[in-house]
Amino acid sequence: MARLTLSDADKQARDWFVKTTESLGCKVEVDAMGNIFAIRPGKQNSAAPTYAGSHMDTQPTGGRYDGILGVHAGIEALKTMKDNNIETEYPTGEKELSYLLKGVENMLIMRLAGVINWTNEEGARFPISMVSSGVWAGAIPLDKAYNLVEVGGGKATQLSELERIGYLGELEANHKANPIGAHFELHIEQGPILESSGGKIGAVEGVQAFRWHIITVKGKDCHTGTTDFQNRSDAMLTAAKLIVHSHNTAAELGCLASTGILTLKPGSTNTVPGFVRFSLDMRSKDDAKLQQLEDILKTEFAKIAAGEQVGQSNAEGVKGRGCTVEWQLDTDSPATNFHEDCVKCVEESAKDMLGTNSGNLVQRMTSGAGHDRIFVPCRDGVSHNPAEYCSPEDCGNGAQTLLGAMLRYDRLRAGRGV
Repeated sequence: MARLTLSDADKQARDWFVKTTESLGCKVEVDAMGNIFAIRPGKQNSAAPTYAGSHMDTQPTGGRYDGILGVHAGIEALKTMKDNNIETEYPTGEKELSYLLKGVENMLIMRLAGVINWTNEEGARFPISMVSSGVWAGAIPLDKAYNLVEVGGGKATQLSELERIGYLGELEANHKANPIGAHFELHIEQGPILESSGGKIGAVEGVQAFRWHIITVKGKDCHTGTTDFQNRSDAMLTAAKLIVHSHNTAAELGCLASTGILTLKPGSTNTVPGFVRFSLDMRSKDDAKLQQLEDILKTEFAKIAAGEQVGQSNAEGVKGRGCTVEWQLDTDSPATNFHEDCVKCVEESAKDMLGTNSGNLVQRMTSGAGHDRIFVPCRDGVSHNPAEYCSPEDCGNGAQTLLGAMLRYDRLRAGRGV
């Protein structure tokens, strides 16, 4: 299953989103990045809405829960409000909702509520992750986002595909023109912590810092049979050493480093490659640690490429000599702490749902993915993979926690008059 951003499959999902939310009485708006905002009226419609939301685009290999769970659960939250007449006050006596409503009876929905589908969260087709929410937040220039060219040698840009599928909206893609009161994103954890610890809900406190670089290694093409090791400038061998070294150094500093894209030229069995380009994804909970990792790698990559000994990277007989390394920053994001009020709303909603003795079932966590507010377990921690799976029970737990968190936050805002 693949639903790459702004593809025909993505258009079908978008059309479903619009039709479904409009049937629930929502006003639907599309901004200049194709982000879709479905808004359900509240008692005070001049206030910025409290949103649920996520994304509907996927990686090339899926999976079926990443992103779409948060969108679908947000729609279900709005449907529950509509079905139970939660427009003016919380209903009482609804058996299936009694545990969810514990402690929040007679709550007034004073503000707008809604669901967002963010465009190109994955960055799989147009290579900047969370690009459209980044434009909305003012972190990424609109022109830069529009001019992104699809990976794989295609010619389509993000702008041309927005136009092609009919989702280039008129609403300004800007947080000042289109403010949000709060945003609650339900998501599979995409890691093993909840499942391995027996947890059911993760109340996310913040996100890791990350930086994506494009690393280019230049050497010299030569014949594999007539050029001995000592006279090679093997860009592929050097790149392999750099990737291993990045992993080892990151582990020493308590960070993460990953490579997901690698290309080489000329691409012949009997030619030593003289050109390699690879991605380097670095992450840490701490901005200073991430900067330390980058500084070390920039220095030591150059040494390894030149043939100097760094650890055991250039053992005798397999020296990576005569190569150069170039760094290009693709995108970055600092470590971010979420507002404590929102974290508590998630935590309290989950505990009410799971019972007073919830214990380790509700855990505070840090997101490694750069987003999310509510985590639910996924089998074996697998994501971005056809085997991605979240049980119906866990999907339901997440959706119920999401609804409760939105309503609690609405009550908090109403009490403060904001």
